Amino acid sequence: MDRLREQAATSAVVERAKGVVMALTGCSADAAGQTLLRRAEAARRTLLEECWITLGRPGPARSGAAGSRARSGPDAPDAASGLPEAGPPTTPPAPDDLTAALGRLGRALVRTATPQGLARCLLDHLEPVLGADSVMIYARRPSGGLELVGHAGIGERLAAQWRQVPPFAGFVGIAPLDALRSGAPCWLEDFSEDSKRYLLIGEPPERWQSRAWLPVPPGEDAEVCLGVLRRRPGVFTARDRAHLREVARLCAGRLRTLAAPSDRTAGAPPDTVRALFTALPVTAMLLTPLRAPSGEVTDFRVDAATARAAAVLGGAGGDPAGRRLREYWPGLTDEPLWQGCLEVLATGEPHESEPFAHQEVADGVASLSMYSVRVTRLEDSLVVTWLRHASSDRQEQRLADLQRLGNLGWANWNLATREASWSSQVFAILDRGPAEGPVRLIDLPGLAVPDDRAALSRAVGDLVREGLPFDLPFRVRTARGVRHLRLVAEAVTDLHGTPVEVHGFVQDLTARRRAELALVESERAILTQYDVLQAERTLVARLQNALLPLPQRAVDLAGLRVEVAYLPSQAGIHVGGDWFSAIELPDGDALFVVGDVAGHGIGAVATMAQLRFTAKGMVITGSSLTDALSGLNTLLLHSRDTHVTATMVLARYRPGERRLVWAQAGHTPPLLLRDGEVTYLRRPSGMLLGATAAPRFEEAECRLRPGDRLLLYTDGLVERPPENIDVGLGRLAAAVAARPGDGTGSLEELLDAMLEEERRDDVCVLDIRFPGDRRGRGEP
Repeated sequence: MDRLREQAATSAVVERAKGVVMALTGCSADAAGQTLLRRAEAARRTLLEECWITLGRPGPARSGAAGSRARSGPDAPDAASGLPEAGPPTTPPAPDDLTAALGRLGRALVRTATPQGLARCLLDHLEPVLGADSVMIYARRPSGGLELVGHAGIGERLAAQWRQVPPFAGFVGIAPLDALRSGAPCWLEDFSEDSKRYLLIGEPPERWQSRAWLPVPPGEDAEVCLGVLRRRPGVFTARDRAHLREVARLCAGRLRTLAAPSDRTAGAPPDTVRALFTALPVTAMLLTPLRAPSGEVTDFRVDAATARAAAVLGGAGGDPAGRRLREYWPGLTDEPLWQGCLEVLATGEPHESEPFAHQEVADGVASLSMYSVRVTRLEDSLVVTWLRHASSDRQEQRLADLQRLGNLGWANWNLATREASWSSQVFAILDRGPAEGPVRLIDLPGLAVPDDRAALSRAVGDLVREGLPFDLPFRVRTARGVRHLRLVAEAVTDLHGTPVEVHGFVQDLTARRRAELALVESERAILTQYDVLQAERTLVARLQNALLPLPQRAVDLAGLRVEVAYLPSQAGIHVGGDWFSAIELPDGDALFVVGDVAGHGIGAVATMAQLRFTAKGMVITGSSLTDALSGLNTLLLHSRDTHVTATMVLARYRPGERRLVWAQAGHTPPLLLRDGEVTYLRRPSGMLLGATAAPRFEEAECRLRPGDRLLLYTDGLVERPPENIDVGLGRLAAAVAARPGDGTGSLEELLDAMLEEERRDDVCVLDIRFPGDRRGRGEP
């Protein structure tokens, strides 16, 4: 949509430029388009740049007789066409980077809708090209003075200070005024000398060391002056000056379309209407909608405004009469007032906003006042009025807001006259029509449900007889169901202490009560579920301890010393499926197994038991390690839960050959510490158990030496989501290298270094050491 809008706006600029050429030359639309293309090619410009320049060029009507005479130079108007001749430029073409920058500026100008937006657009363009820090746009007023219509890079306070420039300033000149009077750019490049000749803008003025003021369009008939201010000192190079002149020529077309005379004068109200608004002692404006060719309202023209209107809108923009409302109030489209104005234009129905706080400054003291805005239609115009609420109105509004936000209402009963009065909120809470009137205090318990009537009757009786206040909950049955209410009441007594009047409030607590009941029910369900899960954890833990007994100390197997550690998860209440085996086989070899079943709970423990005992049984009966893994894979695929998976590493140590043969199924590799150097054994092929019906497993082997240390472990030791597991493997290698000792307790120190305070997964570790004479480490 943004792209289509920009294309439509670009087409509008081209068609408008073609219309100018047709009006001046009397040619056809196609011929006008060809003229613009030919001129753009000759000047090395884009078509859009040429259209902007054409729209910004003064026509013969503005130039008068003097302007119709022949001029010298490439911009002289042709006698027949009224347009400059399309010939080769007399000045060298701009560098490619500046040509591209001007092309981007031409496209950006399409999206500017106000002089303020144009200033921001120019600063975005000029800052990277020539180091501009601020941009100011002044428009000439009928009085001969200047008005700041757009700015960027300067604060609002400075903009307010320099918004109006009188036509004279004593003995010191004003650079933008001089530029407009002479029709030529004014270059201020020597701050010390320029400050003697001109009253320089700035606070302090030395904030900008170099400045350029260019009339737009160039020439004596310019109505706008463009200022470019830089912090850095120094002259504007010839390249910079040429670029700024081209920028001014482009902006002339955009400014002419933004400030078309018809916007400010066509359909203006008579002077009597303006005089009437000036005399009105209220805050009001008369607005006329400005529409795009499509009929969409793009802005409003302020035809008349009262003296107080400028003060309410900030007072920094001067008199708003005759100006565009969005120019005077840049953030208007984000305010509810904008949508209200559009609705009034569409429907004709008046619009009144919600009350809002507005800060006012009187005699230097800031205070908050409450306002609301009313918009009414007057033929094709709108009358916008700001209504200031008095203190009594504000108190009533606050009371109404309190009742609405607290879902409560006040009630009053006169015991002497037996009259009662309720606020409208009480009728809404009790689901009672205002036409039925309020209920007498002694009849109020009759509205409660039967179970609550007795308590409410006692409280009301004690209040009426003895003046005892009460704060009592009770329930009523309405068309919306049972409502939970709260009644707070107290008595006003006479000189003798006799209650004569009762006042209090009724509050609807239904939503709060329902939330409390839901919370209690949720807590009860959570406690029940917690008890169930704790019982399951206890059962699973006992089953796991029975199936996977842990040795109390290190054991010796086939000449190796083996230490085992198993730590359950602390992040949940389920027990996982990690397991190990470390046994001596009948032939004297040692079998080491570490595995991990996916999931937690009874199912994971049951699968762990199946795999643990089946693996030991298959290896003991003569199966190779790869055959054992293939058999375990088939077992998982034909189990009741076909989606269960597991990882495993199997290792067989032959002491006579000091040879360790191992295979794995999707498991992390064993870690070997030898001579103080840590390495991970290269993994043979092996796929996750339960993943496919045709897996491929291979064996690998490693020769152990005296003093070697081998770690088999599950992924809970190294994983810390969401980091990559390679980070955890590197952390484990560093921890083992830092703790190579053979003493008891070294495994416990390693676990303390590796594990966080809260474990997210089970951890199982086999710490296998080859003891013996360290002098034998070099043996093969």
